[in-house]
Amino acid sequence: MARGEQPAPHREQVRHDRRTTWLVLGTLTVVVTLASVNVVHLRAFSVIVFCTLVPSVILHEVSHGVLALAFGDDTAKRAGRLTLNPLPHIDPFGTVVLPALLAVTNVGAFGWAKPVPVTISRLRRPRDHSLLVSLVGPAVNVLLAGSLALLYRFVVPFGDRAIPILHLQPLWAQILFVGAYVNVILAVFNLIPLPPLDGAAVLERMIPVRMLAGYYRLRPYTLVLPLALVVVLNADPSLASAVFSPVVDHLGVVLGTRLSGL
Repeated sequence: MARGEQPAPHREQVRHDRRTTWLVLGTLTVVVTLASVNVVHLRAFSVIVFCTLVPSVILHEVSHGVLALAFGDDTAKRAGRLTLNPLPHIDPFGTVVLPALLAVTNVGAFGWAKPVPVTISRLRRPRDHSLLVSLVGPAVNVLLAGSLALLYRFVVPFGDRAIPILHLQPLWAQILFVGAYVNVILAVFNLIPLPPLDGAAVLERMIPVRMLAGYYRLRPYTLVLPLALVVVLNADPSLASAVFSPVVDHLGVVLGTRLSGL
């Protein structure tokens, strides 16, 4: 997602972590309670997607800050965001509430973490390095997807992989499969050239310097565009298939299987 510009003060971060902790516990309590009284029936796929989505988006965001630091900007480091502790990265709505609600309704899962702050002007070569900082997030998701897919193909016994229905496979095999699936979807979605997604950095690199100030003034108003895109893709399966199917098909080749029951 779009990079921020200023680090959060330490005291504000502590308050955010406390609020986030209570929100996570409250949301999980509600979900577990609803499931336990059979108000909803959680598909195993939705639960696994939720559990793999959260660490995947956090690693995505941390990678932005790590590369920015390598290029001379320590904003993320000073904000306490170069950590695998999930609390500083959790966006209450995007990382907890929305994915949990989608899992409860068996729609699947979609979400995001708090964007890691990056001060572009502090990068040694701001225009070139900001492009690389943006693209490293999807690159990490591709690396995770490929690694999990290869583990699935070469570690899961053929007899288990031959089972054509995912939820009939061993749980650990399901986690590898879904983790690869989630990360490839995250990579493709974030590479869509629509601000504030990471793919928009390619378009930004093409904008003449004299027009950048006007673009940056407009960018805060684009935050709603990814949600609108998700609504459109859910409403039009053929469009979603056109966007994601080519890459998912390649993932299936690496996995060495095509499963139903997703």
